[in-house]
Amino acid sequence: MEGAKMLAVALMIAVLVAVSNVAGVAAADAPAPSPTSDAAAFAPAVLAPLVAMVWAFFY
Repeated sequence: MEGAKMLAVALMIAVLVAVSNVAGVAAADAPAPSPTSDAAAFAPAVLAPLVAMVWAFFY
């Protein structure tokens, strides 16, 4: 059971790294946001994988 938990956490970390790399490439090609854009709306998208990893670690 512990091995399955470790595997799940490792897979989530790998997915998070892959998604962050893809997002970084897309952000490099995109124009800069205007000063009036609501950049705080993306905070839940960053926190959701972290919550999933913590949940997988403890359960």
